[in-house]
Amino acid sequence: MSQKWNQERKNEEYYKKAKKQEYRSRASFKLKQLNRKFKIIKQNDSVVDLGAAPGGWSQVALEIVGSEGLVVAVDLNRMKSFTEENFWSIKGDFTQEDTLLEIKRTLQGKAQVIVSDAAPKLSGIKDLDQLRSIDLAQSVLKISDDILKYKGNLIMKVFQGEGYPELLKDVKKKFQTVKTTKPPSSRKKSGEMYIVGRGFRREMRHVK
Repeated sequence: MSQKWNQERKNEEYYKKAKKQEYRSRASFKLKQLNRKFKIIKQNDSVVDLGAAPGGWSQVALEIVGSEGLVVAVDLNRMKSFTEENFWSIKGDFTQEDTLLEIKRTLQGKAQVIVSDAAPKLSGIKDLDQLRSIDLAQSVLKISDDILKYKGNLIMKVFQGEGYPELLKDVKKKFQTVKTTKPPSSRKKSGEMYIVGRGFRREMRHVK
């Protein structure tokens, strides 16, 4: 990261807000704004946060669900825990089966909500990074089949470009209502978009 980029970040409104309000990331405000608009996470919900580090979204989710809810954070990197007893952290690759099994064991059921602000490790090659973002979002969508409750909700980040319209079609097959949005706290220069799915459909293969 360049010195100029670091300086711009430190002068940025939401970076300053995060520091002042003791959030781990400026991204916390993205989830706060998204949830205010779409009411995706509610009190007492079980939430799985995929690609959670450093924990900005998990922190907001914990505030919303309260002491009777549950937040399970999953990331390749070890993440500093929170003091709340209803927070669980899993170090692992959520695209791998062993990590998925650990998520299921931790949930002991299914989640009402999946959130993901995950981004691929950036190469600096725009088209490659965008395609990797689509692949990551498809992995999040696939996981919803295994761990999301009927009528559950989803928020996930993706970079717009090749494969984006097809991803959107796939999401619409699985959720009753689908919206795309970019919260005010998202950087204007960023090509990121957030897909919001509400009302997860029960797939026929899961119905006995």
